[in-house]
Amino acid sequence: MVSPDPADIRFDLRIISSMIDPGTRVLDLGCGNGDLLAWLAVGKNVIGTGIEQDKEKAAHCISRGLSVLQGDLNEEVEDYPDCSFDYVILSQTLQQVFEPARLLHSLARIGRKVIVSFPNFSHYSIRLQLLCKGCAPKNDQLPYSWYDSPNIRVITLKDFRKFSRDVGYNILKEITIKTDPTSNEGSIIRFFPDIRSTYGIYIIEKIRK
Repeated sequence: MVSPDPADIRFDLRIISSMIDPGTRVLDLGCGNGDLLAWLAVGKNVIGTGIEQDKEKAAHCISRGLSVLQGDLNEEVEDYPDCSFDYVILSQTLQQVFEPARLLHSLARIGRKVIVSFPNFSHYSIRLQLLCKGCAPKNDQLPYSWYDSPNIRVITLKDFRKFSRDVGYNILKEITIKTDPTSNEGSIIRFFPDIRSTYGIYIIEKIRK
């Protein structure tokens, strides 16, 4: 398997890769063209599996020698036994999930740790658009109009922190970044992340009693 050139990997995926220990078992939900899985397989010797709903993207992953299932991630995850993976990745997908609490419950069951990333709706550019224009905002992270968006909810960093506490998850690590959905460039935001970050990336685990 040929690893993608680091220059071709999205910035947020490079950050996610840095969170994963070598030689672990990884499930990537909504894996797209498989860049992250390929990078992890070659660079960190992980045992990787993906689930991708888009048939063409799933076929492309398979042509690269990746182990990828084509199907609905909400349904496919139910077939895995408990603790099948060390990490389950849900990247830039949470805002499109109908029942996030239910899905994360399933992910925490099959994975020891869950990595979640999503666009931050409290970025200052979004706040300014709402204040100045009074209409549904659009930017590089949320490029759709309200009537054709695949996103069924909007999430802020503060929302996700509270959600995690409310449904019984520990946040093991939070990294906030500034990038856009297709960029290979970006930066980690350490000061005033709630208004300056375009994405939040979290490692969470279920509080087990």
